[in-house]
Amino acid sequence: MSVGTNITTYFEGSWHRGDVPIMRAADHGSWLGSTVFDGARFFAGRAPDLAPHCARVNRSAEALMIRPTVTTEDMVEIIREGLKHYGPEDAVYIRPMYWGIHGDTTAIVPSPDATGFAVSLEQIPMAPAEASATLGRTRFRRPVLEDNLVNAKAGCLYPNNARMLLEVRNKGFGNALVADAMGNVAETATANIFMVKDGEAFTPIANGTFLAGITRARHMSNMKADGITVHETVLTFEDFHQADEVFMTGNMSKITPVTAFEETQYQMGPIARRLREMYWDWAASEPL
Repeated sequence: MSVGTNITTYFEGSWHRGDVPIMRAADHGSWLGSTVFDGARFFAGRAPDLAPHCARVNRSAEALMIRPTVTTEDMVEIIREGLKHYGPEDAVYIRPMYWGIHGDTTAIVPSPDATGFAVSLEQIPMAPAEASATLGRTRFRRPVLEDNLVNAKAGCLYPNNARMLLEVRNKGFGNALVADAMGNVAETATANIFMVKDGEAFTPIANGTFLAGITRARHMSNMKADGITVHETVLTFEDFHQADEVFMTGNMSKITPVTAFEETQYQMGPIARRLREMYWDWAASEPL
């Protein structure tokens, strides 16, 4: 089932209108989960940071032991061709993906001999400027490299995120603030996390338990350019209870202010508002 509407699919060398079937029942990705993807955005006629997202899906494929078959440069061109099906007023979610087709003699290890590749474009509106979220605690944690593929944007990681979301939604919250294996804050179930204290921004240090996102890095660069001090450090849940402002960053919505973490309430703060303005200004300066 798709999330958005007006879908266009790249598969087997050409673009097709609609949500095209791309995987067979016996493909390794279908029954053993060797799938990776990435997500970029097209809005206001621009696709900011498209190349880094394409490069990351290739790294994710390698981490999942499947061979990437499309260069970053070629992938960018394929996607730009597909985006011609949409107008500059359309907001589109861009999802390149790979999956294993064959397994080795044990069936468990994906074979490098054949890799599936597709791109799905879905029209999904950008979140409005006034959108916000609430966070709750979950008993589920982010895994570590020794027991899962935390160095890839892999489909097999997302059932863990789904149970985080379901648990906190049943408590009345919109998203989960998630711990790493050591009990410190890692990210939310769907995005990276920042907090602000005394005018300075803080975000969990990338310790290998979560993907330090491309949008996260873009906001950090914009903050530094604007004279806002940014710290990557170890953060506890108590730090977030003491914060002046909290916001999430990710590809889908770019930046989302947090209005509550459990019983702690926040205002939609000035840094989140400033970062949203800066991101949209930066995106508008990117080439078509």
